[in-house]
Amino acid sequence: MIIELGNTTTSAVSKRLVSMREEGGAVALGRVLTLVISTGERRGEAAIAAANSASGEHPMRVIVIHVVDRNAKTSNMDAEIRVGGDAGASEVIVLHVSGPAADDPETLVQALLLPDAPVVAWWPDSALGAPSASSLGRIAQLRIVDSGSASNGGETVTKLAEGFCDGDSDLAWTRLTSWRAQIAAVLDQPPYEPIQEVEVIGRPSHTSTLLMAAWLQLALQVPVRLAQATERELGRAQLRAIKLTRPSGVVTFERVSDSAVVLTQPGQPEQKIPMPVRDLPDVLAEELRSLGPDRVFGEVLAEAAETEARELAVAETASTTDESAENDGAQA
Repeated sequence: MIIELGNTTTSAVSKRLVSMREEGGAVALGRVLTLVISTGERRGEAAIAAANSASGEHPMRVIVIHVVDRNAKTSNMDAEIRVGGDAGASEVIVLHVSGPAADDPETLVQALLLPDAPVVAWWPDSALGAPSASSLGRIAQLRIVDSGSASNGGETVTKLAEGFCDGDSDLAWTRLTSWRAQIAAVLDQPPYEPIQEVEVIGRPSHTSTLLMAAWLQLALQVPVRLAQATERELGRAQLRAIKLTRPSGVVTFERVSDSAVVLTQPGQPEQKIPMPVRDLPDVLAEELRSLGPDRVFGEVLAEAAETEARELAVAETASTTDESAENDGAQA
């Protein structure tokens, strides 16, 4: 069921929710958190669908802020209340906002937050440099961004590292959970040999690839090389393979389809491991299982940013050297 309220206020929306509960019990009270989504129209419905799916595990109130026209001279807000089959195990409130009201989302949602329940803020479209400093970030215990669509992964991880605060998270990092678990499981088994070198094959400009390389470098304290995979090899995935070099040979995790990875180890038969490319509802549900800070993510971000800074410094030095050589040649 979808109820539409035109040119309304959050106070009026809150009163309508109360009256719906009193009249027919359409809106349940057993919510464990409030999820506030700040999104554009392009990904708005996909984000709502992911939240509805995750609500089967985490019953919640979902508040969606959709900015229609930030430059409008006067403030206006239209609202939708979705319950029942249109909201999964959650209740969804969509606020279509125009004008100056769009500049203060914290005030917009205050009257709609569940009492005594944690607040999670989610930006599905972007990776804010400092989510905790934003209007919504200041009221949220967990702040989720998604840097997966960023065109420049190195610049993005640097920006996220500079603004990182406990409680920040990134779905590009969450998508790596299965890879990290499988690598850790293999390294916990004999032979207990040191890792000498690591190669990560995927999209080197993607944040997930950079975060995986930084995690391996931080955990293993060995050189990590990035290599480019073809679009055909990658399919929907961002990582194609990870190779861990030991004295006895190379341990390889290679994605062979969107649903499986093959593990190859010296002296052992190949092992096919189910590892589906993770979709949005899956990674969102994982994030909502623990609302505590992920300090490992903060350390990995810092490592990724340091690696990016070193590579930029090397590139600048090489560029300066080339320019000097060209100038010397021209003078000669």
